[in-house]
Amino acid sequence: LPPPGDSYGVLPRPCRAVVLLNPQSGSGRALDDFQAVVQPMLAEAEIATTIFITERPHHAHEKVRDEDLSQWDTLVVMSGDGLLYEVVNGLMERPDWKDTMKKPLCILPGGSGNALAASINYYAGYDHVAKKKLLTNCTFILCKGLHTQMDLVSLSTASGKRFFSFLGFGWGFISDVDIDSEKYRWLGSARFTLGTLQCLAKLRVYHGRLSYLPAGPEQGTAPAPRDPSTPVTNGQAGHVLPPVGTDAPGSLPADSLLAPLGQPVPAHWTVVPEEEFVLVYAIYQSHLGTNLLMAPAARLHDGCIHLFYMKAGISRVALLKLFLAMSRGTHLDLNCPHLCYVPVRAFRLEPRVAAGIMTVDGEALACEPVQG
Repeated sequence: LPPPGDSYGVLPRPCRAVVLLNPQSGSGRALDDFQAVVQPMLAEAEIATTIFITERPHHAHEKVRDEDLSQWDTLVVMSGDGLLYEVVNGLMERPDWKDTMKKPLCILPGGSGNALAASINYYAGYDHVAKKKLLTNCTFILCKGLHTQMDLVSLSTASGKRFFSFLGFGWGFISDVDIDSEKYRWLGSARFTLGTLQCLAKLRVYHGRLSYLPAGPEQGTAPAPRDPSTPVTNGQAGHVLPPVGTDAPGSLPADSLLAPLGQPVPAHWTVVPEEEFVLVYAIYQSHLGTNLLMAPAARLHDGCIHLFYMKAGISRVALLKLFLAMSRGTHLDLNCPHLCYVPVRAFRLEPRVAAGIMTVDGEALACEPVQG
């Protein structure tokens, strides 16, 4: 639900939705929960559904990239955040991406982390809930049919890959927990608790250079709200431009704030003096997981990347206290000297060696220089 004063659209009635569902996500109950909770509510709201069950990795990516989507009014993803990441990047590979990306997307929590679903529940002003209550709230939002814009962040790597991310990019402790706990997926969200304890026991330090373009004149101050009808590339309001020297239809937007990797960052950027980190995490939504309110000030389209980094030297006890406080969104109130937070428009991370796990929207990446 858009905040007061924001513009929004309304789904037509009757409405045609395709539901992309991963039956293996989370604890494996997504299909059962869809049939028991979601389907009856959608039927009452005159939303006709076509269910597409994914059978392998990248299945949803291929479907939305290649198929005629005009028969549906909205694309609904019922899974964890990883399946929506597939869908977004599949849509961005289409030659008609500019038009296709205007089609409303909906996330229904069916995975372990469910960060975007928890964020939307938070933006809508609902009480914090989890599991089937969160699913019911998100389905209710879909039934109401209101939709608004959401920022995407363009990420590029030294090896030439480009991704579009709706949730966050991470390196270090948080990414270690996310990927190392995959083997406990059957536990649902409890996998992250177990993974956190295991990663605390073998706490690592990562070496690299972090640079960023601050979001506003004062560090820690979020940028002023912008016109939600204005497109954004890397957090910068303005026209979505094709790559330099290219005006072909379907060209992707240029990363207008970024110097090429391999060249120094612009002089007006900030380079973090420390080069030893426990974690770096750039998040664009409020929640890192169902029970982790990492960036309480974040909104769906604030044009801002909320950059957190933790310097080496923090004790295991202090780190655990921070994550316990994050469940309430009060971790910054602890004034931990090792934890830094700054809203930015763009960032660059250059690991000294290819060590540690990098993630984008919860999906693992090879460790290499990256910027967005």
